[in-house]
Amino acid sequence: MSQHSTTPRPNASSQETRTPHGETRSEWALGGMVFAGVLMMVIGVMGILNGIAGIATDDVYTNIGNYVFEFSLTTWGWIHLVIGLAVLATGWGVIQGHDWARAAGIALASLFAIEYFMFLPYAPVWSLICIGIAIFVMWSLATSPDPHADRRHM
Repeated sequence: MSQHSTTPRPNASSQETRTPHGETRSEWALGGMVFAGVLMMVIGVMGILNGIAGIATDDVYTNIGNYVFEFSLTTWGWIHLVIGLAVLATGWGVIQGHDWARAAGIALASLFAIEYFMFLPYAPVWSLICIGIAIFVMWSLATSPDPHADRRHM
C-alpha cells in the first residue's frame, strides 16, 4: 500500500494563489472588495440624489399606506443625504485600500440597509434593491482577505 501526500498539487488554472505562510488568497475575493467599494460609491451618489430630491420638494415620493417609521419627506431627504455622503466617502476609502474603510464600510452598509428597510413604504422596489446591495457589500467586506497581509508578514 502506498501513502498519498496530503498537500494539494498546484493547479495552473486555479484562481487562487499562495501567500508566504501557505494561506490561499482568492483574486475573486479581492475583486469583490473593489466591486463593493464601487457599489458603495454608486449607492452613495444615489442616496445623495435621493436626499436632494426629498429636501427640494415633498412630492417626489408618496407614502404607500401607514407605517410605524413615518417621517416627513424632508427629514428622509436629510437622512439620505448624510448617509449617502458617508457611504460615498467610505467607498472611496475601500477602493484606496484604507484599513479603516472596511470596518466603516460594514457599519455604514448595515445602517444603509436599516435606512432602506424603514424607507420601504415610499419606494418598495428600490428599497429592496438597496437592501440586497448592502447585504452584498457587508458580505464582501467581511470575507475579503486583507490586501496588506502579504506586506506585513514579509
